[in-house]
Amino acid sequence: MTPHDTRPIVAITMGDAAGIGPEIIMKALAREDVYAMCRPLVVGDATRLREAGAVVRGTLQVRALQTPDGARYERGTVDCIDLGLIPDGFPFGQLSPVAGEGAFRFIERATRLVEAGEADAICTAPLSKEALHAAGHKYPGHTELLAHLTGTPEVSMMLVAPKLRVIHVTTHIGLMDAIRKIEPGLVERVIARGRDTLVKAGIAEPRIGVCGINPHAGENGLFGQGEEEQKIIPAVQACTAKGWDVTGPLPADTLFFRAARGDFDLVVAMYHDQGHGPVKVMGLEAGVNITIGLPVVRTSVDHGTAFDIAGKGIADDGSLVEALKQAVDLAPKRDRAAA
Repeated sequence: MTPHDTRPIVAITMGDAAGIGPEIIMKALAREDVYAMCRPLVVGDATRLREAGAVVRGTLQVRALQTPDGARYERGTVDCIDLGLIPDGFPFGQLSPVAGEGAFRFIERATRLVEAGEADAICTAPLSKEALHAAGHKYPGHTELLAHLTGTPEVSMMLVAPKLRVIHVTTHIGLMDAIRKIEPGLVERVIARGRDTLVKAGIAEPRIGVCGINPHAGENGLFGQGEEEQKIIPAVQACTAKGWDVTGPLPADTLFFRAARGDFDLVVAMYHDQGHGPVKVMGLEAGVNITIGLPVVRTSVDHGTAFDIAGKGIADDGSLVEALKQAVDLAPKRDRAAA
């Protein structure tokens, strides 16, 4: 590391040790372009990473660390903050509270590293919600867990795929609960968070399309019970009154097509599957999940633990590499010479 190394330090959490997280980390960190753009620091278990390295037939060495001070950030050796929570020979592909506890602790430590200025962003490998719950941590997923750890009252999930960005008004709740939760103030805050993120990323005037809830965005009251008029239109009007380029509510089926064509920089989805489905069709292997509204930058792969193929060495690391790129783009632009 040079005295004036400006590459951001990205804390990569290992995720569920029984899933594909350790494998895709060892694959991604073998890439020269990853080290060209950042200083990767894995937060996880050094022994598990070595086992994953053997699974993918890699040649990387793993350096176990207690603090970031000894990290070298040189390709060929993986720097790992080793929490030592995963037993040797832990089985791949099996749900376990041990792995759930580990996934929680990895996230917790990475968050504290960023808060202390010892890392610039967090990039997360997948965890299992069932394993997390089995370990006693009752969070729907990474997004809600990170909000709790940072004391953030409200955050949003943004998914990024080739040619498409989607931010969600609601995520991990049932459809009926989601419709009840949607209200003009929430919709306006989500639009504002998404717009602010794109402005910081260099899009001066983001073009934002807002989905309706009902088919054809209610078609002037023909479908639904006035949800668009009550829950969405007041938020859109409040945003346009600020001079923002916000359009909606629009029928979701055509809005996603138009966004992928280039008409919009961001789509605002009302509920989980409305936004997730189109993104994953556009490119599951290259999708990235970004938590918007946290005091720390967090990106993630847009896929799960894939227990069915874990330990076989065949998992694709493409989404993780894309998530690292997004973390670098969103990380605070500052002089990291003293980092």
